[in-house]
Amino acid sequence: MLLRMLEEASVLLWASFLVLAAPVSGPLATVHKSVISVQPPWTTVFHGERVNLTCNGFHFYAQEKLQGYRWFSGKARPRETPGNTLEVRDSGQYRCQAPGSLPSNPVHLIFSSASLILQAPYSVFEGDELVLRCQKRGREKLAVVKYTWNRKIISGTDESFDLLIPKASLNNSGCYQCIGFLENAYVLRTSQTNIQIQELFSRPKLEVTDSQPIEGKPVNLSCGTRLPLERPDTRLHFVFLRDDGVMISNWSGSPDLQITAIWREDSGSYSCGAETLTGGIHKRSLPLQIDVQRIPVSGVLLETQPQEDEVIEGETLVLVCSVAKGTGNTTFSWHREDTRESLGQKSQRSQRAELEIPVIGESHARSYYCTADNGYGLIQSEAVNVTVRSIPGIKRGLVAGGTTGGSLSILLAVALLFYCWYQRKPEMSLSQSLGPASRIPMAPLSTGDVFQGDTIRRPLTLGPPGPLNPMCPAPVELQQLYINVHPRERDLVYSEIQITQPGAEGEANTFRTSLEDQHISIVYSEVKTQL
Repeated sequence: MLLRMLEEASVLLWASFLVLAAPVSGPLATVHKSVISVQPPWTTVFHGERVNLTCNGFHFYAQEKLQGYRWFSGKARPRETPGNTLEVRDSGQYRCQAPGSLPSNPVHLIFSSASLILQAPYSVFEGDELVLRCQKRGREKLAVVKYTWNRKIISGTDESFDLLIPKASLNNSGCYQCIGFLENAYVLRTSQTNIQIQELFSRPKLEVTDSQPIEGKPVNLSCGTRLPLERPDTRLHFVFLRDDGVMISNWSGSPDLQITAIWREDSGSYSCGAETLTGGIHKRSLPLQIDVQRIPVSGVLLETQPQEDEVIEGETLVLVCSVAKGTGNTTFSWHREDTRESLGQKSQRSQRAELEIPVIGESHARSYYCTADNGYGLIQSEAVNVTVRSIPGIKRGLVAGGTTGGSLSILLAVALLFYCWYQRKPEMSLSQSLGPASRIPMAPLSTGDVFQGDTIRRPLTLGPPGPLNPMCPAPVELQQLYINVHPRERDLVYSEIQITQPGAEGEANTFRTSLEDQHISIVYSEVKTQL
């Protein structure tokens, strides 16, 4: 007797220890116990009948190496079997232990000698079909069967003696009784049988990595639940909700959800739901409050791009406003320091914003500052002085508009001259001064030759004109002047364009060759030579 008590105490002690020491997998740990099943599935049978018990294990942990399966029945000494089944004929409480697993939960079997019994299954989970059977011993047959639930009649029929609940719920738990009416009007009653509908999975519990996260940081949500050992393959899918049931995720087989960046407006009450893929068992967790913390802006700084002390006139100026700290949606604003006039404003989830002034002029030479505000008050930067430097010598005129414009104008003029020369074929003399390093042969000088510095320019000689083309200007003389016109600017070349038109007076075949008798328009263009 003492040995038997010590063995039972040893089993209970190891079971308690392993429950506490079992490793946690996920938010809620599952204790790996052996599972016992009953066949036929009823816990109450008539005396003399047999019931087969089956023991299944999960090979998690064992107190010791078992050669077979161990069976426990009340105060009887544990017995081992090489297989996982055991046939029983006596009433009592049975448990089993498979190799590598903890002892199972107990099952209570009744072998009754009564005339009428109520048969109920050993385990029923929510969503299962619940079947109760009213069975009579002997030859006499039942005429009518009625069932009561918590002493209330819930069914009465003479067509079937079984009570069927297609989809059991936790609310169907309670005390059931069967009342049988014989053909001779004799009434039989069974004892009260307590039936407990088990949870298919526990109520979900929402867990969060941080219930007061900093704005902009990631947050992980986890919807934890526990499946029974008898139904380890039950498939669930999960959903996450906020406030009044607003879904923030789709239904998914994963119990986890990552919010990559959470913002202050995301603060609220969160919950999660779990549901079976088949059977429609749905459960929702208790709400969990998440309060997102915002960091006020500080360290507001205004910078310019380019970062030189001076900005060249005509270039693009970028005013960059940034904050050293601050989260959430920040409103940036740029201002002139003298008038506090607003130049622009941007609101964005960033610690930096830019304002671009496409073409800066002398009027933009002044001091600027910027402000930032994310809901905790406006913070102003120090003022930054912007100096604009203009480039001398840039002239914008009819013929030449800067280096590129002037060069392009001259090229177009030369092309037009050649076109008109082919159209009109005048006897034209084009004199060019190529400078000291490169001169063309020239005829002896006459009194009509004109001197300019150390260059020679001859008057234009015209021949008989051909028919005038409306697209062609009058005869043109293009001459290059010397670079010593501006001694300080050695990279400038000056071109002179002379446009001559015949005088209105005189006969058609008579032309004056003297320059003094012609109307002359002279256009000078200043061109920056590309080095």
